[in-house]
Amino acid sequence: MILQRRNQIVAWVQEAGAARVSELAERFQVSEVTIRNDLEELEKAGALIRDRGGALAPGKRRTLTALPAVEERARIRAEQKRRIAAAAAKRVQSGDTILLDAGTTAVEMAAFLGGIPGLTVVTNAVNVALEVAARTDARIVLLGGNFSRDAASTLGAIAEHTLAELRVPKVFLGTQAFDLENGLTDTTHEIAQIKRAMIRSAGRVYLLADSSKFGPVGFIKVALIEAVHELISDTGLPDETAHALEHLGIRVERV
Repeated sequence: MILQRRNQIVAWVQEAGAARVSELAERFQVSEVTIRNDLEELEKAGALIRDRGGALAPGKRRTLTALPAVEERARIRAEQKRRIAAAAAKRVQSGDTILLDAGTTAVEMAAFLGGIPGLTVVTNAVNVALEVAARTDARIVLLGGNFSRDAASTLGAIAEHTLAELRVPKVFLGTQAFDLENGLTDTTHEIAQIKRAMIRSAGRVYLLADSSKFGPVGFIKVALIEAVHELISDTGLPDETAHALEHLGIRVERV
């Protein structure tokens, strides 16, 4: 089991380029002490390079920080995310008010929102807000709260209370994992709480999740799968899964 986890850590770091200790601990459901021990042994074996707060793939030189970690995660399955983002943007119409969460696909989606007049975008993600500002003329409502460096977003009571005051027609939501039995799951209580608040505030919930998100189960439950109105995923999502979701009344598009 230890060897399997360490092999998976190496694969994850090589694909992403870098990873934080906290991120790896959440992903593999072990303590940060265990992850640090794993990274020490893997560095001795030459499989990766330990850096402050995490690890780098061989050949990486810069110090690992929070916001670049978000950028590194955005590289994973980037083409699938772009296709999903483009399809999601087609659901946005002139004069819409939409809610975007802090997922990397939401950042991609901003590139496809230009030219939509009268758009209002509500988000808790600083990087999403900046990308929307750069790409569109939309009005931007940035939620306050406790700033998470790992997620580049605001979390906690202030953001949740603000969302409770809002009624938004559409939310475009990412997730760490989802399946039919456990629904949407994520890595931390705070992230789960803000996603729940977004779902409660929205008239229609669009889940943006590539096929790799189906199957794994995150540490914290966010919502039942029935909370989702539409899933936009990629062609790697199995037919039987798509049919099962459609049987529950969830529209599925695979791009």
